[in-house]
Amino acid sequence: MGERQADDTLRVHLLPKIMRSITLGEMKSSSSNKKRIGVHLGTAGGCWTAVNRAVEAAANTFQIFSSSPRMWRPSRIKPEDANKMRELRTRHDIGPVSIHASYLINLCSQTEAVRANSIVAFRGEVERALALGAEYLVLHPGSWKGLTRDEGLRLAAQSIERAIDGLPWQDSPFRILIENTAGAEFSLGSKLEQVAELVECLRPCAPVGVCLDTCHVHVAGYDIVSEDGYTETMLLVRDTVGFESVKVWHCNDAKAAFGSRLDRHEHIGEGTIGPAAFKRLLQDDRFAHCAFIAETPVDAPGDEARNVGVLRTLAAG
Repeated sequence: MGERQADDTLRVHLLPKIMRSITLGEMKSSSSNKKRIGVHLGTAGGCWTAVNRAVEAAANTFQIFSSSPRMWRPSRIKPEDANKMRELRTRHDIGPVSIHASYLINLCSQTEAVRANSIVAFRGEVERALALGAEYLVLHPGSWKGLTRDEGLRLAAQSIERAIDGLPWQDSPFRILIENTAGAEFSLGSKLEQVAELVECLRPCAPVGVCLDTCHVHVAGYDIVSEDGYTETMLLVRDTVGFESVKVWHCNDAKAAFGSRLDRHEHIGEGTIGPAAFKRLLQDDRFAHCAFIAETPVDAPGDEARNVGVLRTLAAG
């Protein structure tokens, strides 16, 4: 059976069955299944409520925003909310927790005022992540438009170093994860080599790792759909960022075409990536240490649970 035919078989037979059978809260996490699979969740009512939403979605890891991703004005984490999140995570064995940094942050901006605001905002992100006990803070470094790529890389590294200066991260498992981007012309991190360079610049002064996004990988022109393409792309991952540095995979199918550079997420198995690629990734022992977190659309109640269910079924074989 060819790759395209196998993928179509998964789409036709597996996905409809999963999507029909999984309803919100129906699927329960099993103590025997320790692969960390989750989804980005809302925090209405307090950050700690995301833990309950994770339980309802049968997720054992999750991602949140700790403040509005489209406002400079930060939210304040109440100590009682942070304590409640820690208690609920322990009770339900949920982790790691990832926080996604604000979309406004541009740590390599050519504009000094934007860069200064971004440093303050990113410091706040780190402070909230530490307060909540989150293991990971995912960051898009920003756009170096108006500069050279090397200047952008230097500014991003300097800005991150300044932002975390004096913060008490040393005795925690906390890591800043540099995420690859979808390939926009001036976006730092659109190439795996750029992610690797920034990580290496930061290692002496910051707790750092990598987050890879399947949609970004795909639309940036790295083939993970065909078997041969997946093999070649993973060799690039090994030779650039390294397997062990990858702590989180954002699992998102793509609405846009391969190499299009358009970051449009789709439900797992329903886009231009398809279920076979996710199955291959989830069963790849080189990423057994990773958390797999969907950032898929919420078009109807229960979509979080259904996408988690599709990922878990694909992971199981």
